[in-house]
Amino acid sequence: MKSIVKIMLVVSLILSATNTFAQIKNTKKETVNINGNCGMCKTTIEKAGNVENVANVVWNKDTKTAILTFDEQKTSKEEILKRIASAGYDNDKYYAPDDVYAKLPACCQYNRRLQSES
Repeated sequence: MKSIVKIMLVVSLILSATNTFAQIKNTKKETVNINGNCGMCKTTIEKAGNVENVANVVWNKDTKTAILTFDEQKTSKEEILKRIASAGYDNDKYYAPDDVYAKLPACCQYNRRLQSES
């Protein structure tokens, strides 16, 4: 009985994940680097980048990379990365404003590269 419940749970999770991606039309996927440290970073990065039916961001704290899935007719990689930088997280294209970065919790403040190093 327990195994049936587990199987049903796994199937429902797979179907719900598939349904989430099915709602984004004209899908494009990109992998990008985004600085951050912890679970709070993950929550903030994903919240800043996600737009219902337009963009989905999944950030990995171990690799410091995110998979962006988005409708390229409604947004762009650059727009998503701007929103994430505006939330305090440097990435491949944009630096977070210093005042926003300074307001991040201590656990979320990563070692920043100088802007001239990029």
